[in-house]
Amino acid sequence: MRDALAALAGGVLPDPDAYRTARGEWLRRERRRRLVLTVLVAVVFTLATLIGLWVLNQAPSDPGVIFSGNGSPSADGPSLPRPQP
Repeated sequence: MRDALAALAGGVLPDPDAYRTARGEWLRRERRRRLVLTVLVAVVFTLATLIGLWVLNQAPSDPGVIFSGNGSPSADGPSLPRPQP
């Protein structure tokens, strides 16, 4: 069995350009993968920027009330005393 497999393996001759062909295909796939990743990152960044600008544009333009109350630190009650140095 070993002799038959050795004879069969000895009769197989690789293509002289097999390595160059395989490496070229690998490099093409790598370039394509990087290009797709770059385009995907650019699309996600652009969408995030546009959505952020749209959300900021939806805010009311008139100044709204951010804090309500009579000027006390807390609307519910007095604040804790601050330590003096």
